[in-house]
This record gives sequence, C-alpha cells and structure tokens, in this order.
Amino acid sequence: MKRRIRALCAHTFLLASVPCCGGSDGFPAEWGSVDEVSSALLNHNALNPNALNPNALNPNALNPIALAPNRLALSALSAAVRAAITRPGELGTMSRQLLQYIVGCALTPSQSFRFSWRDELGELREEVYPGYLGLAASWAIAPLSESREQWVSACVASRANRTGVSVMISSRAAHLALRHPDASEVESYPMEEGAFWGNLFATPPRLYACYNESNAESSRALSRDCAAGLPEPEGGVRECPNIHIVGSCDLACDALSAADGYRPSCTDDRGESWPAVITTFLP
Repeated sequence: MKRRIRALCAHTFLLASVPCCGGSDGFPAEWGSVDEVSSALLNHNALNPNALNPNALNPNALNPIALAPNRLALSALSAAVRAAITRPGELGTMSRQLLQYIVGCALTPSQSFRFSWRDELGELREEVYPGYLGLAASWAIAPLSESREQWVSACVASRANRTGVSVMISSRAAHLALRHPDASEVESYPMEEGAFWGNLFATPPRLYACYNESNAESSRALSRDCAAGLPEPEGGVRECPNIHIVGSCDLACDALSAADGYRPSCTDDRGESWPAVITTFLP
C-alpha cells in the first residue's frame, strides 16, 4: 500500500503520538515487533514528493545535533531546539521545514509531532507534522541510536531538492520499512538516480551522495540534481548545499541488490563504509 504526503511549512506545543505496535526499527520488546509481512502491508516507501531546501540543513537554523540526545517530545526538547522552531523569519522557516522532513523520515503514519508558534504579527500558528516512513519510530520514546541517526539522515538528504520543485521518488533500502517496493512501483520508477547516506546528527554533520552515471542527465531534467550535481559553465559540478557528492555509485557503493534494488552500503571520501544508505529511483 502506498501513501502520499505533501510537504508542509512548519510551527510549538509539541506532541509525538506513539503507535500501538512495534516499529520496524526495533521497539522495546513490550511494544511488539513488525515482521516482513506486516511491514510489506504498511509499505509506504515509494511515491512521496520531495522538495526540502538543502539550505535548511544549516546549524544556524535548527541544529539536528541538539535533537538526537532526547526523545522526540516537547518535554524533552532543549531550549535551543524550541527557540529554533518557534522563531519567526527565514531561519525559523528553514528550521520548521527541516523538522518536518526529519519527522516524516523518522516516525510512522500513526505518529505525529504537534506544536505552535507566533509569527511576526503575534498570530498563533498551529502545526502538525505526520510521520511517514518510520525509519526511527522508537524516537518517540527514546533517544536516537547512531544507526537510526544515519537512517533518518540518509532519508533527509534524499529528499532535498535545490530547485524547490516537488518531485516523486521511489526510495529503497535495506531498512525493513523500505525493503519491499511492490511490482508496480518498480515498473513505474525504473531509473536509479543515486544514493544518499551520512549523519546529520554528528559533529560536524556529514551528508553524502553518489549518482548513476547513465541517468545523471535524466535526473537533472526531472529537477533532481543533489546526487549528480549541477554542471558549471567552466566545468565540474555544483553540489547541493551541505551534501557532498563522492562520484559514481558504481565506484562508491556495493552493487544494487538484485532482489530489491538498493545499494547495501556506500563509502565516503574518507574511505569509511556506511550501511544506512537510501537508493532513489525516478520515472
């Protein structure tokens, strides 16, 4: 089953609602677990529009490092995080947009993050950010582990779009929430764009991308260039802000999984291997 979402702008009284059963990222035992069958029934990995401004990946706005040590709940937020997401103006807008995408990547559709803030005119703005992919659903009750930090980071990077155009992508990965695209999705989204990985929550943040050389021009034509980069007139390519392109996925990553079509792991420019990789496909 596929679900579709639209990117919203953000705003803070905050609530993370918790699902009635375990998430695929591993809830404590008392919350139950999700096996491959039920995960496939809830598989909403694919057709979601993405237009995160990569400039929002900016510690001067919301700094994700301040989010990770706590559970995703109002009572656990640091003063710095609350200040960032309730701030009027451009930095506040970027903070709220980034938070919205983080929540969509981390939580499940049965979870949400609610808060309110006041704009420049003093008007109260109410916000509800629904979960979507469920890559770190247990963040609602416990801090992020390093593995979940990396899954959420890969997802956020994969959903960045320099042009601001909302583009449908199919996201595939070893994570159970993204492992089983259905046949119609695979048929409709056959073109590998590239892969994304890294850690937004590290000091300093590190995000990486690679591209499928054969499909780079097609990706750019579809207003997706954070994997392949934007060609410069004098040669070379311009990267999306805060996402470093390491080159061809065939050189940086394991081969695509024959069964489910994702890159199991990729290597950054320091030679470090990352297993939390999201591979994206376009029509």
